[in-house]
Amino acid sequence: MVYATDIGMMATRGKVRLGIIGAGRIGQVHCLALSRNPKAEVVIVADFFVKAAESCAQKFGIPSAVQDWKDVIRNPAVDGVIICSPSDTHHEIILGAAKAGKHIFCEKPIDYNLKRIDEALATVAQSGVKFQLGFQRRFDANFQRVRQAVQGGEIGEPFMLNIKSFDPAPPPLAYLKQSGGLFFDMMTHDFDMARFVIGSEITEVTATATSFDKEIAAIGDITTAIVSLKFENGAIGVIQCCRKAVYGYDQRLEVLGSEGAVDINNNYPNTATISGADNIKRDLPLNFFMDRYKQAYEDEMVSFVDCIANDTPPVVTGMDGKIPVVLAFAATKSLKENRAVKVNEILFGKTHM
Repeated sequence: MVYATDIGMMATRGKVRLGIIGAGRIGQVHCLALSRNPKAEVVIVADFFVKAAESCAQKFGIPSAVQDWKDVIRNPAVDGVIICSPSDTHHEIILGAAKAGKHIFCEKPIDYNLKRIDEALATVAQSGVKFQLGFQRRFDANFQRVRQAVQGGEIGEPFMLNIKSFDPAPPPLAYLKQSGGLFFDMMTHDFDMARFVIGSEITEVTATATSFDKEIAAIGDITTAIVSLKFENGAIGVIQCCRKAVYGYDQRLEVLGSEGAVDINNNYPNTATISGADNIKRDLPLNFFMDRYKQAYEDEMVSFVDCIANDTPPVVTGMDGKIPVVLAFAATKSLKENRAVKVNEILFGKTHM
């Protein structure tokens, strides 16, 4: 077995050498970020559609393109892997990469089954490799400033959290059918952000939801949801999620505390406002999450490379990946049974089977 200390020695030979598994949209975002990082080098890319891997390799100057992800973890030149493949492949690839002694960055989710998540995290721990989960919002300067204000006591004791998370338009039905549903696919980021900024675990959730789209409703999914939260430290919160906001990508958050409040607004393509006799207006907010979080995606890659190069713990852990899935199960149960659900019902029950 290869242990983390051995792998850390490999990384000290020069640049951290990485393999990309999944050459789609998010894989290419990470390739671009890594191409700008002087400490990193992408040496191989894999995709189930080999032409996608070859195109990505050509675009970013990656020396090797393959179809089988196992070729990435078998490659002795690879120190770590970036998993950007379809969600239902993550568990298997995590197990394989960990057993091969490769450090792992994985886009969410680890899996949608809690036993499989536990198996993956246990294998990672046994192998001694580093594991970072891809919650890019934690690297966004706005959300980081909110956390700093709350954790630093600038607003006193946090009382109340409000998160608004609206997409410009629903994704294609083909994607939604394998996404796990709104609570697992979309709101998982907001569950993570709630934990991140309040700094306390969520103990209870209550969900209400509907669907404005008949086709989405027909596949058993929802488009619009409100989830109330109770935190271990006594704070309460609410997450509002919707698949459609015609004016753009709407990401707002506020925390009220005993000594004040902190809030963040949307990002815009410019700061211009136009004032006239009848109104004052400005351009719409950014319309795409990859534009909104462009810098955050780059910074999370910097963080992953640095944790390998410097042999430090990842700042987003496997447990940070597990808890939002637990909360998604709790929200699903709450919606189905029309009641508040304690998170421990999911952690110690059989809901995930």
